[in-house]
Amino acid sequence: MTRPLITGAARVGGIAGQPVTRSLSPVIHNAWIAAAGMDAAYVPFAPVDAAGFEALVVAGRAGMLAGINVTAPFKEQAFALADSASATARSSGSANILVFQDGAVAADSVDGEGMLLALSDQAPMLDLDGARVVLLGAGGAARAAAAGLAGAGADVRIVNRTRSRAEALAADLGGTVRAAGVGEGFGDARLVINALSVTPELDPSQLAPGTVVMDMTYRPVVTPFLHAARACGLPTVDGLAMLIGQAGPSFRAIFGAEPPPLDPRPMLLAHLGEAG
Repeated sequence: MTRPLITGAARVGGIAGQPVTRSLSPVIHNAWIAAAGMDAAYVPFAPVDAAGFEALVVAGRAGMLAGINVTAPFKEQAFALADSASATARSSGSANILVFQDGAVAADSVDGEGMLLALSDQAPMLDLDGARVVLLGAGGAARAAAAGLAGAGADVRIVNRTRSRAEALAADLGGTVRAAGVGEGFGDARLVINALSVTPELDPSQLAPGTVVMDMTYRPVVTPFLHAARACGLPTVDGLAMLIGQAGPSFRAIFGAEPPPLDPRPMLLAHLGEAG
């Protein structure tokens, strides 16, 4: 794949987070840019703190960036700094995309969309409408996931070691999103999602046959949680599928173009040194 030349008219996007060095988003987006022959670049930004992130947004307002993806710990700050926000971003109270145009900042959240695309791809038999879903964690990743699941009609139970955080998140989202105690709600779950950055203290053998198990983490792609679920014969969905799922709408928002027909998964697995 020949990399097109970058000119003075290049459209510049990127991803902001701390840390950001291990992000695979630049790998995906720059591969799509090269495949499409675009005059563009997607680069990482690592603001050291909230003030640094705000300075990056100021640069975007000044016309130096077309848009950025946003990852931890800046998603809620990104939403707060935006002039306008999509309904999805408003429902989750966070943003993973900021688009800059004519001095204005528009926020969107496609983490939930990426999660739903991953579920559709790797667990097509799952019907979320009316399904009980247990979500492990109450952080930023869980917030976007819960909003997306509720929008798809799921009955969401948030389980967190500190129940007050789960209750606060459920109160923010309302509707079919509720808090549950540790160990509650698994019996009739159709889907269990790990939104924690660590392996959850849950034995998948306790889940009903056919329960779909998802882990948002993708390093490794088959996490210990997914490995244990597969050993119990349960269908699984990995975090890499979610990352790829949210990359498409991010590319459209930042670069104003459709991603080319290049599946990034084989390239990403090779980059990670995994077989999938």
